Amino acid sequence: MTSLNSHGIRFAFGTLTVLPVRVTRWDREAARAGMLCAPLAGLVVGLLSAAAGGLLLLLGSAPLLAAVASAAVPAALTRGLHLDGLADTADGLGSGKPADDALRIMKQSDIGPFGVITLLFVLLAQVAALAELYGRGWAYGVVAAAVAAVTARLALTLASRRGVPPARPEGLGAAVAGTVTGRGAVAVGAVVVAGCAGAGALLGGYGALHHALAAVAALGVSQLLLRHCVRRFGGVTGDVFGALAETAATAALVALTFG
Repeated sequence: MTSLNSHGIRFAFGTLTVLPVRVTRWDREAARAGMLCAPLAGLVVGLLSAAAGGLLLLLGSAPLLAAVASAAVPAALTRGLHLDGLADTADGLGSGKPADDALRIMKQSDIGPFGVITLLFVLLAQVAALAELYGRGWAYGVVAAAVAAVTARLALTLASRRGVPPARPEGLGAAVAGTVTGRGAVAVGAVVVAGCAGAGALLGGYGALHHALAAVAALGVSQLLLRHCVRRFGGVTGDVFGALAETAATAALVALTFG
């Protein structure tokens, strides 16, 4: 079990970040462990994102520049793969074509108008939300950046649960689809939401409830997108996973600006 957990951590960091971690096993068991460890990779990405924005703010930067830095770090640490997946998924959904044709569009290297528009508004929403939160104080922005990144990777854990089929027989989607048990997904979800609540509690007041609800709301939005993609494409792909992560992160940040 210890060896499998080690392979799972390697799988999570090796597939979800650009950190120099070598994936030593590429099988269903390692994929299951990796998807259960996905929020851990998100925590590291989130802490680095928070550090970039928080440091700039403490050095006297404006909240907007700190927000840009916090939004840029996750993109850099994933080589933009999640953003690329979001754009490709938007093109596939926006095409209105049957599943096979939509999947073919998503595999093309170029980005269509739906992808460009989606990327533009998602990044604007992330930066705007982070700027608002950094404007309230560096701690609000730092905690939000970490919560958003962890919640984004938890969305991938939930999308890997049994009953969610792959849309293609190859690729990351096929490798991880259906690997996580329902019980495992619920357990990891409970730990992550509790962790978000704990982070929010550091801000005082209703921070714990606010951040827990933001995480739950973000997961709800990502699950709606997941259901729509499964219905349209017949299952999940690596691009859909990227879209789910960016959707959950954005929804969490926006939710945190309320209240």
